Amino acid sequence: MTTGTPPPNRPRRSRARTLLPLGVAAWIVLEIWLLTVVAGAANGFTVLLILVGGAFLGAAVIKRAGRRAFRNLTETLQRMPGQSDASEAPASATSGSKGNGFLMLGGLLLMIPGLISDVLGLLLLVPPVRSLLGRYAERSLERRMRATTPGGLSDAFQQARIHRPDGKVVQGEVIREDTAPGSPRPDDGGQRPPLTP
Repeated sequence: MTTGTPPPNRPRRSRARTLLPLGVAAWIVLEIWLLTVVAGAANGFTVLLILVGGAFLGAAVIKRAGRRAFRNLTETLQRMPGQSDASEAPASATSGSKGNGFLMLGGLLLMIPGLISDVLGLLLLVPPVRSLLGRYAERSLERRMRATTPGGLSDAFQQARIHRPDGKVVQGEVIREDTAPGSPRPDDGGQRPPLTP
């Protein structure tokens, strides 16, 4: 049975959603092909050693980066204003705090079986490469934040920071006074619960 209404227009699929699966499939095929070429040139045991060594090195890198991130988080929380042992000096970024995300990504790429991912993971372990990628990502993020339309996520974040710069949440309740002050409202029986638990 037809109702006479045209079918709804389906939203167009973005280019990234179309190309990403094809790119991943091509990457997997290339990785397998390179592993078979290396296995044919050397032997299968060499390929196995490369894959196991990459997995162990990647796990060690991720563990180290995780420890650095936890140490940086602990130091940041200790320097927060209002803490009893907080120093008066402003919190400056330590040299080890930069590039933890790229270090973890490098470890993850090392853990993924394949020669291309191992090479990319080893490149991310080089500090100048990490700092260069970090600067590029920072500039790209700033450009995107400036290009966002009003009313977006960045605007809401800025408004929240303007109204409450310390980020604390004040819990309470909104009381609407429709009746004259001092007279009890019919729905609460004249008693209000305290605001604090």
